[in-house]
Amino acid sequence: MKKNYLVKVAAALLVLTLVFSLAACSSKPAAAPAASGEEKKAATKLEQIKAKGKIVVGTSADYPPYEFIKVTDGKNEVVGFDIEIAKQIAKDLGVELEIKDMKFDGLLAALVADDIDFIAAGMVPNEDRKKSVDFSTQYYQANQNVLIRAEDAEKIKTVEDLKGLKVGAQKATIQEELANEKTEAAEVKSLSKITDLVLELTNKKIDAVVLVEPVANAYARQNPNVAVSGISLGAEEAVALAINKGNPELVEAINKSLDTMMKAGAIDKFIEEATILSEQE
Repeated sequence: MKKNYLVKVAAALLVLTLVFSLAACSSKPAAAPAASGEEKKAATKLEQIKAKGKIVVGTSADYPPYEFIKVTDGKNEVVGFDIEIAKQIAKDLGVELEIKDMKFDGLLAALVADDIDFIAAGMVPNEDRKKSVDFSTQYYQANQNVLIRAEDAEKIKTVEDLKGLKVGAQKATIQEELANEKTEAAEVKSLSKITDLVLELTNKKIDAVVLVEPVANAYARQNPNVAVSGISLGAEEAVALAINKGNPELVEAINKSLDTMMKAGAIDKFIEEATILSEQE
């Protein structure tokens, strides 16, 4: 009797032990699979670009000879010396180049959102922009000037002559700052596209447009109704390419490409060719 009782107790204890063991096993989290080397370290932006085989540049194609639209074989093509620089960078990285044309004041937001990989748009790396993005080596510098109607060439010769007039400038640019700070204009009209500003000028809705000198010259060559004034608003801060923050490898690769181009005189050649192209009908 006693022996049977002990056997039953031992069996019960064995069952309980098995139950607790199974419960413990079921509650224990499954071991994560070992991560591969690629999984352990997230790919950098540069690695992602090379893996895709494509780099995307954002630009605002209304700024000849930096970037502008040219009709080739009946199709609109974005051209200019910034675009040639972008093409060479893509070539040096061994990838294709995709161009996204948009309004200048939307470029930084597109870059921060990773809709584009870098900006080539005659952009000055001022302190405000540096808060949100990084910049490459500076690669070009030009003077700031004022575009006026050809018929006003004798009336508007100095910055003082702009006092009380309506002056135009492109939104979110150094030129907009200069128009506000240096002209004593009665009104500064800011628009997103330079083509619209030039149209406002020829239609006598504004009296002048602040532009970087090569761009002012390009529009004056294309339109006999406008002219570049003798007004200088000083030298432009040198322009650079913008890259989203946190991508030092991409910045380094772009700077290496720019350095090679500058040493070889390629950028000077791109500027010369783009200026000639912008003058052609």
